[in-house]
Order: sequence, then C-alpha cells, then structure tokens
Amino acid sequence: MEHTPASRLEWSPGSIDTFTGKVWSTPMSRDPDRPVTVIGVLFEPGARTFWHSHPEGQVLYVATGVGRVGNADGRITEIAAGDVIYTPAGESHWHGASPTSPMMHLSITSGGATVWDKRDVSDQEYSGASEAQ
Repeated sequence: MEHTPASRLEWSPGSIDTFTGKVWSTPMSRDPDRPVTVIGVLFEPGARTFWHSHPEGQVLYVATGVGRVGNADGRITEIAAGDVIYTPAGESHWHGASPTSPMMHLSITSGGATVWDKRDVSDQEYSGASEAQ
C-alpha cells in the first residue's frame, strides 16, 4: 500500500495547447503497467479543455465544485460534486468549470493517450444553452 498525503501531491499547470484558462493536474495512478489512467484535474472558474476524445472512452467523477461538459452535438450538461459522466470511445467532447465555480474531477481512462483536436472551445460553445441534469 502507498499513501500520498494531499500536501505531497504534485500539481502541474495545464498546457495552453490543450486548455483554456488556469488548470492543474496530478497523476493518481502510479503503475505504468496498469491499463487504467487516473488523473486529478482542477479547473478555475471558466477554465476548460480543448475538444478531444479517448480511444476507449472516459469516466469523470466530479469531486468538488460545479462544471460543464459538452459534445459535438452542441449539448452542454451542468455537472456538480458527486456526478459521474461517461463519454463513449471516440466521442469528441470537452469539460471544465462553470463560469462562477472552480471544479475538480478525476479522469479515468484506458486504451492510450487522449486524442486532442487542437481546437479550443469557443466562448460561444462554452456558454451555449445548458441542460441541467
């Protein structure tokens, strides 16, 4: 068993090539031979990912705050602490904090690296009509 106190987690800033706004992340899974990757991601209000997909899909668990997820169909869903979001393999999507709240989620993936579209989520796409769930 390995215990890492919260004070010893190493949070790295998100790249301007894949995020809009201030974002930090830290790896949670430690065994490179395991097929599952878990990353903690913390978004400041308004911060979000670029468009992307995952070879085998993605599960997000919202740990704190309020956020949004959107897909290529233009659907935006408000998310909050305790929510679980599943994105199927290959579906183009984005996620981030709401305009007024920070948000931290755990990203759980397998099957290889994230496929980044290298296209940011425009302010219009980000602020589209929301669907509360």
